[in-house]
Amino acid sequence: MQVLSNARRLTRILKPQILLNSAPSDHKLIIYSQCNSLHSSSSCSLPSSGNYCFATVRDVMYSRTSKGSFCSASGGESTATEAVKKIYDDIIDSVNVRRTMAPNAWLWSLIENCKTREDIKLLFDALQNLRIFRLSNLRIHDNFNCNLCREVTKACARVGAVDFGKKALWKHNMYGLTPSIASANHLLSYAKHHNDVELMVDVMKLLEKNHIPLQPSTADLVSSICYYSDNWELISKYSKKFLKAGVKLRRFAFDLWMDFAAKRGDTESLWKTEKLRSGLMKQHTLVSAFSCAKGLILEGKPLDAAAIIQLLDQTLPDTKKSGMVVELQKLVNEWPLSVVKHQKEENRKALAAVLKSCIPAMVNGLPNMGVEVNVNLEDLAIKEEIPC
Repeated sequence: MQVLSNARRLTRILKPQILLNSAPSDHKLIIYSQCNSLHSSSSCSLPSSGNYCFATVRDVMYSRTSKGSFCSASGGESTATEAVKKIYDDIIDSVNVRRTMAPNAWLWSLIENCKTREDIKLLFDALQNLRIFRLSNLRIHDNFNCNLCREVTKACARVGAVDFGKKALWKHNMYGLTPSIASANHLLSYAKHHNDVELMVDVMKLLEKNHIPLQPSTADLVSSICYYSDNWELISKYSKKFLKAGVKLRRFAFDLWMDFAAKRGDTESLWKTEKLRSGLMKQHTLVSAFSCAKGLILEGKPLDAAAIIQLLDQTLPDTKKSGMVVELQKLVNEWPLSVVKHQKEENRKALAAVLKSCIPAMVNGLPNMGVEVNVNLEDLAIKEEIPC
């Protein structure tokens, strides 16, 4: 009997004490051993008993978020803005305390108000909580529509939290997001603005892994990043991917590919791209026509190069003819040095000689152009910098 009495007394001592102001009965309680470590990483005070700590789902979520978002001064990161914290608190209170779905307007407002990396952290935590509530309480298994994912990645790019933006491109994610090419394009636009080739490569890998179809807009962005980072290997690699995927390329992408090939003196790639371009669009742009002219010069055909420019002069609208002078000056004063520098050392002298001979011959073959040709052939960029 004494043993039984001692056992009952011990049970009463160890019985968890739930405070009167604890969560409602439908709130699941989570028991954590090692309560001390939870207290040390959080600014909130949780009721404890012995070596265990009792917290509601909401308490635990606040503990986790406060460590990353509100105690970020030591990590050198900016704190969340007041507007975002207020909306975030309302959403979490709605789904985890009052057990009702938060109005859609709150989520859209949360996305719109994100201004710091900490705001984005709260946004993704809110998305995860909303997805759990939709699944467990509303039995909605579908993800949010792709428009929401697009705006989320747009906010990530705006803030610079591209690591979160990449999470949104996974088809199977814990946030209920539906990735699309529009979402990827926001990250690619960020990569273009910051000349971030590594981010572009990561995004392209995610698109492939998650079977997200490529679009002409994606080709424009990727081609632009490769062009301005002077990365011929990548632009060659991705051009093949876009063509294999059957993407209907636009003039902008063709212009970049052809200009890049002409700048490197790669006539084989230049004519392959021109064949593809001419199959989709009959009329030349300024860039494509002058790229072809450069290719003909490299092949020692200055009069053919002049003929292409003359044909362009006849078909180009008057509003764009002033651009011909600019392109012609670039061809004479900038392109020669660029193309020679891209050649092997042993081939530079021979190419320099071809350019010095063919470029004046081409210019002299343009007597009847409807635009004034005012180019000083003595200013050839290769004259002094490339030895013959």
